[in-house]
This record gives sequence, structure tokens and C-alpha cells, in this order.
Amino acid sequence: MEQSQRKVAFVTGASRGIGYCTALAFARAGFDVAIAARTVRDGERHAHSLTDKAGRALPGSLERTADDIRALGGRVCMVAMDLLDPDSVTAAAKTVLERMGRVDVLVNNAIYQGGDLNLPLLELQPETLQRVAQAYMASPLALVQAVLPAMRERGSGVVINVTSGAGEGDPPVPAAQGGWGYAYGAGKAAVSRLSGVINAEHGGDGILAYTVNPGVVSTDALAATIGDQGVKALGGHCAPPEVPAAVMLWLATSPEAVACRNRTVNAQRLVREQQLVADWRHA
Repeated sequence: MEQSQRKVAFVTGASRGIGYCTALAFARAGFDVAIAARTVRDGERHAHSLTDKAGRALPGSLERTADDIRALGGRVCMVAMDLLDPDSVTAAAKTVLERMGRVDVLVNNAIYQGGDLNLPLLELQPETLQRVAQAYMASPLALVQAVLPAMRERGSGVVINVTSGAGEGDPPVPAAQGGWGYAYGAGKAAVSRLSGVINAEHGGDGILAYTVNPGVVSTDALAATIGDQGVKALGGHCAPPEVPAAVMLWLATSPEAVACRNRTVNAQRLVREQQLVADWRHA
């Protein structure tokens, strides 16, 4: 694939939801975009896949995302990647760097979302925690380690790690009533710590890292996990996925964003403060 001089954003979990909208936001802003996820084609099923209430695979795929990026005139690199497979993660990063020539922005958005993720404490099994450790700690770290050396050499780069309120505080209700379980909370707490370490160790190299909490976002995955009951437990309000997508683009491109690197960014608050999504006015 012919390399260009445009900046490259590498977005994981880009087959649907927040990742899909984030990939398109960067494409609209003139970035070349690398996208990764397990689901390459619509309707694919994988181990631990989420399904809708009818048992069907959730809509969305890398092929659809890639087509939509190309429709915007963007250049795209599509790679299959499974967070639970270390070799898959390493291969995905290598492929992106070889095909695109660089990564200027890494968005660690993909997560493990198996049906065991929010089990109540007494039902939780070691196998779930092993999957969480791989998907929420080892795989995001592997991607950071893959792209960071070239970022350091250029003296610039942005890493955005997508966390959750589950990694920042306690559940409002038990897991069985729509709250989050220990596995998910522990996984996202690990994600919440990554950016601060990157900034402490590599901020002097020109690297900027951010932690983003999207808040409650109306995606198919949300409906398949906590559902309406969980949304009510979390306050009953949802933002569209375009909201956190706009925030991540702003963090990667605005000179003002550097002030946000030492705190968790509340995406819904920041999008109002910066008026990033004109038609979204949720209080």
C-alpha cells in the first residue's frame, strides 16, 4: 500500500459503536485510518461475542467501517485483531505500521465484552479474570509498546485510552440489577492507569496520553449488556457515540487538549464545554 504524508490514526474496536464513530471522525478530519476488531464481515460470530435479544450477532463490521471511510475519501487499513490472542494483537500492530508507515494517534477502544464480564462476585471464575487481564491490560500495553518507539523518534504522538465509570468508582446497584461486576470494574481501572504512566515516562519525548470516560453511550453493545435496567441505574441518560468520538478527535488535534492529560476526561462534559457536537445539548 502506497504511503502518504497524512497523519494516521489507529482505532481499535472499530467495527461498531464508539470505535466506528471515532474512525469516521478522524477520516473526516483528514487522517488516514487503521481500524482493528474481530468482526471483519457482517454477521460473523466469535467466542464470547455479544448478541442481541434474539441471539443474532450485533450489526457492524470492519468492512462496513472501511467502506464508510472510503466514501469520505479517506485511506484505510483494515486488520482483524482479537484482544484475547496475543499473537493477533502483535500481528495487527505490525501490519498497520508496515502498511501505513506510521501511527500518530492510537485509540485503545476495543474491550472484551463476554457474557461473564459482569457476573456477581460469588459467580466469578478465574477464567474470566484471565481474559480481563489479557484484554484490558496486556493487549492495550502491547499496542502502546508497538507504536511508541516511532512516536518517540518523531518527537510526537497521541495515545487515547478509553475507560469507563466502572474503572473510576463503585457500582450504583448490584451487577444483577444492572450495575457492573468486579471483572469489568477491575479491567477498566487498569485502563485508567495507563495514560498517566505514559505521560510520566514519555511526556518529555513529545508523547501525549489521555484517559477518556465516554459516560453512558447508546450503542448496540450497551443494549446487549446492561440494557434498559442498567441505563436507568446509571441515571437514565445516554449520549450518542458521536459525542466521545468528537472528544477523542479534539484531544488528538487541539493545542488546548494538553491541559487534560493528567485527569480522566469526562467526554460528555467536555463536549458541552467545547461545543464539539452542535446538535447535542444534554445537560
